[in-house]
Amino acid sequence: MRFRRVGFNAIPDHSFVKRPLFLSPSWKSVALLLALGLGHAPISAVQAAETTVAHHFEISTNDFLLDGQPFQIRCGELHAARVPQEYWQHRLRMVKAMGLNTVCAYLFWNMHEPRPGEYNWSGQADAVAFCRAAQAEGLWVILRPGPYACAEWEMGGFPWWLLKHDEIKLRTRDANYLEPAKRYLKEVGRVLGPLQVSRGGPILMVQVENEYGFYGKDPEYMGELRHALRDGGFEVPLFACNPKEHLKDGYRDDLFPVVNFGSDPQGGFKALREILPKGPLMCGEFYPGWFDTWGAPHHTGNTERYLTDLGYMLKTGASFSIYMAHGGTTFGFFTGADRPFKPDTSSYDYDAPISEAGWVTPKFDLTRALVTKHLMPGETLPEPPARNRVIQIAPVPVTHLARLFSNLPASLTDEQPRTMELYDQGFGCILYRTQLPPGPAASLEAAAIHDVGEVFLDGKRIGFTDRRSRNYRVQLPARSQPATLDILVEAMGRVNFGAEVHDRKGIHGPVTLTPAGQAPVELRGWQIFRLPLDPGMLSALKYEPSKDSAAATAEPAFWRATVTVDQPGDCFLDMHPWGKGFVWVNGHNLGRYWNIGPQQTMYVPGPWLKAGDNEIVILDLLGPENPVIAALDQPVLTELRPKLDFARASRREVKLRSDFGAPAHTGSFAAGSNLQEVHWSTPARGRYFCLEAINAHDGKPSAAVAEITLLDASGQPLSAEAWTIGYVDSEEREREDGTAENAIDGQTANFWHTQWGAAQPGYPHRLIIDLGQSHVVGGFRYVPRQGAADVTGRIKDYRVYVADDLIKE
Repeated sequence: MRFRRVGFNAIPDHSFVKRPLFLSPSWKSVALLLALGLGHAPISAVQAAETTVAHHFEISTNDFLLDGQPFQIRCGELHAARVPQEYWQHRLRMVKAMGLNTVCAYLFWNMHEPRPGEYNWSGQADAVAFCRAAQAEGLWVILRPGPYACAEWEMGGFPWWLLKHDEIKLRTRDANYLEPAKRYLKEVGRVLGPLQVSRGGPILMVQVENEYGFYGKDPEYMGELRHALRDGGFEVPLFACNPKEHLKDGYRDDLFPVVNFGSDPQGGFKALREILPKGPLMCGEFYPGWFDTWGAPHHTGNTERYLTDLGYMLKTGASFSIYMAHGGTTFGFFTGADRPFKPDTSSYDYDAPISEAGWVTPKFDLTRALVTKHLMPGETLPEPPARNRVIQIAPVPVTHLARLFSNLPASLTDEQPRTMELYDQGFGCILYRTQLPPGPAASLEAAAIHDVGEVFLDGKRIGFTDRRSRNYRVQLPARSQPATLDILVEAMGRVNFGAEVHDRKGIHGPVTLTPAGQAPVELRGWQIFRLPLDPGMLSALKYEPSKDSAAATAEPAFWRATVTVDQPGDCFLDMHPWGKGFVWVNGHNLGRYWNIGPQQTMYVPGPWLKAGDNEIVILDLLGPENPVIAALDQPVLTELRPKLDFARASRREVKLRSDFGAPAHTGSFAAGSNLQEVHWSTPARGRYFCLEAINAHDGKPSAAVAEITLLDASGQPLSAEAWTIGYVDSEEREREDGTAENAIDGQTANFWHTQWGAAQPGYPHRLIIDLGQSHVVGGFRYVPRQGAADVTGRIKDYRVYVADDLIKE
């Protein structure tokens, strides 16, 4: 690390503090807001509430310095896009009352540039107003503009239109990606540059990219983005974050490094010191909980461990950002998906200290009490604001519907079906239609269908395809006459992590029809119906009374109800009677619902309701059990209903080869939580990779894996896009989410764990990954379960098998 002198302080070369920095957190503007009576501050008032007070902020050899004094950044993540604009002030006051002095703010490129060159900085996307609102509450801002964010957000924040380039390589120096990214960052600088600390605004630092080490190792790529931000006018310190296993990947000494972790701050900071011998220590993302995916148990964090680790950072003076302080809701089409494909719920509650609806939780109170013990002399915390009004809505029958197949737009024609991006569509659903001649029963199959496909023959639903299990095959009955084949595809949100962000939606051809005992025949000549579910499409729907409820609920349809509210307030729509789809309230897209859970309610912000009549529109792609709508005064986020899942509710029973033969490799993992990379001299080829764990370092019966990455013969990671779990002998599904998919989702904060609740089966344990097709495997990376030294499941001795026939088809 190189340091240079500025005044009396040694500044890291990457901090670029060239002169004293001035900032007002606008303490005076709080009084102005109160004087204006702003319970929900209008943006114009927030923008007007600016008071500049001189401050000096810099990075020294030991500390962040504010006015020459050590400044511990106590930060919390809060995404403006996941909080109704009318509630920004309320949530920021909650953050302040919890004991934090800074808010971390992602920008999502796809929200700010929905079409190439068309920028949006208004409404929910008004980042200037959000930063000013934070300043008005006495909070500093750490800006994270991307271009890649992750954040369980659609495509990690990338705009879908990038995928219109067939050969684009995201997060690289490919010009098809890098040039639009640079233009976007220049626009960010134009809009938010004036809010830097050096110009009287609240922005202390700006992050470059996000956890790039998880993805690549090219420091020149990081340098290109760094230069783009500098060229855009950002002069404040720029920084990069990575988990401890990847701090050195893509590292540059002109970007201040911070480390991300969910536990074990001692281990995280020890790894950080390897590249930052001097300078303040900071955790860029500290996880108090975790996000949820459809069909998996609701996640909660270990509060005791969270408080212990937070206390350690407070006591030692390390800076941190709690991810998330308040998770909120992923409204609209912006939910992402974990790899290989685990779609995220709309609720982003995250088991954060501030609940999805902005409520104080026990974790909030414990965090506030802990931070209070470490305040600076004379520093006090404000009381948290009162909870917003909460209401219930009595059940209302939904009696009008618009059948999807009766409201199709004009079609396009194509010889072969292609993905929706190539039809200039980013979100929603897309319908592919072709005509089939008379013929015997046959197997319908596509190369891939992203994400959920419903197959209809002459309007009758025949079956489903499901990307989660890579099931792209449906059996069609015999046809005595020509029939219309419809494949309705729902795009559930693009993967937001890893190489799988290149996630194109719709049908990946070819589509073939294979009668028993015959060769497959490719289906050609298609009609394409784009169903973007946008305001234009919704306004054109033709509703009719639902006279035959049983028939109506058997097909995809929009349902409309009018609900009368006396006094608006927050509430939670009860979606138990409904199947799968989207909900709009007075035109606001609340996001996705799915009866399999764990989320069974949808958060409705009070400001989106009005006194009197309110319109609720529900798209149900499966059909409701009972078309009725009601609202509760409490969320339901923990209820799984696996029997309602059209995919397998439990793992498919498979037959394993009786003798796996000689292992491709035998070895022992080192103790501890560090990433370990293993290679073998003779690469092995196979469709299946089996990690057979022989014993654990602690001598107990449990096995756990945070992450497995397979390497090819040259040591480069294999894509996980086609992977599924072929077999696992044991996994914990009841007491926590210890499902085997956690070992291949790219995340190291969660993990596969063998069963430990109702039973504790002993070693050996086998985890078999189905790669989708045969690959050459020359090694793998193993990340043990993270946490303190006493966590269970860290594997010691193991064997690896790679072959095409470990599982018998």
